[in-house]
Amino acid sequence: MNQLPKNPALRRYLYRFLIAMSLYVVFLVTALWAFPIYHPTGPLAYLLGILPALPIIAVIVIVGFYLAEEKDEFQQRVLMQAMIWGIGATLAITTAWGFLEVFKLVPQLPLYVVFPLFCALTGFSTGMLKSKYK
Repeated sequence: MNQLPKNPALRRYLYRFLIAMSLYVVFLVTALWAFPIYHPTGPLAYLLGILPALPIIAVIVIVGFYLAEEKDEFQQRVLMQAMIWGIGATLAITTAWGFLEVFKLVPQLPLYVVFPLFCALTGFSTGMLKSKYK
């Protein structure tokens, strides 16, 4: 039973996304493994440190490609609205958290959690918008 989407733009998006996320896992595991064992310094440390971020940056580009390739204007609109809600909620949450950090009421939020937070909030917004349009 083939469960691939019929929409070619969505199929390409999923293919690209899966490659990027596979690279993310490999790069993250590599960096998490190498730092405590080899204690890299200098340019190698920076390269290993930035390596897991590269596939995340690629995902941003991949979403842009999907929006450009998607012919269904409704799907484009839903994703763009969901991303705007996701950005707004992410900014609101991280700003409020930042003020709480200033007053030492919460621990410091690692910046690498901001993108997954945005993705989760965008996903939640997508579900809400799709239920609104049913």
